[in-house]
Amino acid sequence: MKVAILAGGVGSRLSEETEVRPKPMVEIGGRPILWHIMSHYAVHGFDEFAIALGYKGDFIKKYFVDFCHEGTNLTVRPARGTVERHGSSAPDWTVDLVDTGVHTLTGGRIKRLGPHLGGETFMLTWGDGVSDIDIQKLLAFHRSHGKLATVTAVRPPARFGHMRFDGDQVLEFSEKPQTAEGWINGAFFVLEPQVLDYIPGDGDQIQFEREPLEGLVAEGQLMAYRHEGFWQCMDTLRDKRLLQDLWDAGKAPWATWEA
Repeated sequence: MKVAILAGGVGSRLSEETEVRPKPMVEIGGRPILWHIMSHYAVHGFDEFAIALGYKGDFIKKYFVDFCHEGTNLTVRPARGTVERHGSSAPDWTVDLVDTGVHTLTGGRIKRLGPHLGGETFMLTWGDGVSDIDIQKLLAFHRSHGKLATVTAVRPPARFGHMRFDGDQVLEFSEKPQTAEGWINGAFFVLEPQVLDYIPGDGDQIQFEREPLEGLVAEGQLMAYRHEGFWQCMDTLRDKRLLQDLWDAGKAPWATWEA
């Protein structure tokens, strides 16, 4: 089963980093957040990826080409134009890197990944959010309801600390917890191939989160998998620092391959 990852956005709210690299290549613990997402899927048994490229897509291509040679010895024969690797420790992933246009919106990016998804059930997520979600349980939920689409619903992280009182006495103080109420789109979708038909035309200027998902809702074809655990997107420099702090403290919940 293929995992589709959208990695083509500009990431303007993280411009301190994205002026020189695409957002999915911003590093946490010395590795791009894209690598963290892929590692999480891989530990659950999903190691075939189709990545939608756009803004600074060549940066991502170069990373994966170089990644093939990381930690290996090489034999290079310039006259033949060959490179032999010895003792590679790189993960056994298959990665399709697909140019989907710099200004293409999410619907168009997904539509252009279509030929690389094998005409089968596929997974989809954004290239800037990590979670400790159990992918196998997510897939089992999707298969149990028989609908075309499953979205992971998460509780958004609170921006400020939470306090609970008895009169003026503080009974509880939680520093920036996830909110106790409300759910948002956390990505980590499981989709049937028919979902591509909900993206009209080439989808170039279609937001997947608008017409396609709204159409699925109208026809009763979208189900929500509620994830109560960790989820965090990396929209801003503050988010990036939060994820880095968790990694540095050895408390990165999404690093399930480390468990």
